[in-house]
Amino acid sequence: MSERRSRPHAVLFACGMNAVRSPMAAGLFKQMFGTAVYVGSAGVQKGELDPFVVAVMDEVGIDVSRHKPTTFEELEELEGLSFDLIVTLSPPAHHKALELTHTIAADVEYWPTVDPTGIEGSREQRLDAYREVRDQLTARIRERFGGPAGGNE
Repeated sequence: MSERRSRPHAVLFACGMNAVRSPMAAGLFKQMFGTAVYVGSAGVQKGELDPFVVAVMDEVGIDVSRHKPTTFEELEELEGLSFDLIVTLSPPAHHKALELTHTIAADVEYWPTVDPTGIEGSREQRLDAYREVRDQLTARIRERFGGPAGGNE
């Protein structure tokens, strides 16, 4: 049972509300691979972009401040669901993606990812939880798709 290592042409990152994990993953992927692979993000429900996401992504030079959370349905209406890989980051997104494979030809990979929004504590403790998710997504993207051209950190 070998996982396909080829790089897809279009990747969709999906989570519960397209407000934390999937915009992080899409932003990281874009930073690493530029326009070589089309990338999008969606959620099962529509949320509000989390300000902690904007802060921790800014720390690595990625501006997600203009990200507008989008549902699967809205994405389908806007641009269609022409993705050959859907990476799901939460159980609800995984179930939704599997339902979609009845009508679209896409591979689905589940990357269980902690939702940092439930972390209690000081601002710095909460930011650390978001940084941990960002760094785990960075490592997972590199592991799955290879490092960026040029390999800068």
